[in-house]
Amino acid sequence: MENAIKIQVNGDVRTWRSGATVADLLKELDIKTERVAVELNLEILDRAMFDQRSLKDGDRVEIMSFIGGGSF
Repeated sequence: MENAIKIQVNGDVRTWRSGATVADLLKELDIKTERVAVELNLEILDRAMFDQRSLKDGDRVEIMSFIGGGSF
């Protein structure tokens, strides 16, 4: 992969393309943005930033899914 970077996604090291955004990562992983929170280098990202925040070599990404349902 040309211009590859190494990032960590939920604890797993991945080789990724330089210049990709958080939104690109979620799309490639087939994760819908409506029901997730993304933490980048220990900072929770606002959903509006997914398209704007480029990934850099060494970034640590945690993707957390919200699961609904249940009753009392």
